[in-house]
Amino acid sequence: MKVGGKQYRVEEGDSILVDRMSANEGDKVDLEPLLFADGDKSVLDGKGVKVQALVAGHEKGKKIHGLKFKPKRGYKRRYGARAHLTRLEISSVTGGSSRKKASDGS
Repeated sequence: MKVGGKQYRVEEGDSILVDRMSANEGDKVDLEPLLFADGDKSVLDGKGVKVQALVAGHEKGKKIHGLKFKPKRGYKRRYGARAHLTRLEISSVTGGSSRKKASDGS
């Protein structure tokens, strides 16, 4: 599944943190699947596969501290930043109109 330019491996019932989305809490969002695999079936490009998620909430990530320093010049700057994140709960993964996995025949 792809969200915000990053790829995630998910299953039904998973909860993941992604970059902040514009959807409100409680909204259902459709996500873009890239690959679907179920036992001996696999579907590339996510054709015919539908992934739905529920926006559980918006959070802030762990604080990252940084420091700029130039020796012998008396220059020091300290900064911090927190990522704005959205928690998604995967509610359903449906589809996968089976294209059989290719066997190499050897």
